[in-house]
Amino acid sequence: MDGPLLPFGDGSQRDPSGTGPTVHLARLDPRVGLRLAALPCDLVWATTWEDEANTVIAPRIGLPRLPVVNWPEPAIEDEREDQWFGLCWKTRPLVTWANRRPFIWVDDEITDADQDWVSAHHPGRALLHRVPPARGLTDADFTTLDHWLREA
Repeated sequence: MDGPLLPFGDGSQRDPSGTGPTVHLARLDPRVGLRLAALPCDLVWATTWEDEANTVIAPRIGLPRLPVVNWPEPAIEDEREDQWFGLCWKTRPLVTWANRRPFIWVDDEITDADQDWVSAHHPGRALLHRVPPARGLTDADFTTLDHWLREA
């Protein structure tokens, strides 16, 4: 969510004036929701916002209520291994959630270590697409996602 949908880049749109708990939501671009909904796939929230994404974000960008990945407490051994290999804390749970199905993960925290781990542990197709948090999703990102989805 933060980064891909709520970019942190420069500009008045991304640095709204004012205060309050929802001022950062002014960075949301309502066109992004329409573009996500147009992709030939099932959308799922994979964010620490969990179901709050459905009540706070979805209506602002024109998305319906979506399924949510619930984040389990990590096993201590997995947490240590993830830290050692430099994995994002979401990597293992997303591969488990995908359950051998093809999936795309769009995030600003994805690294080469996550790419390598998913390639080694997920037998299905997977696209891990990193979006720089300063800019959020762009036309080029949507082209990449759409192309990957249609080449299946």
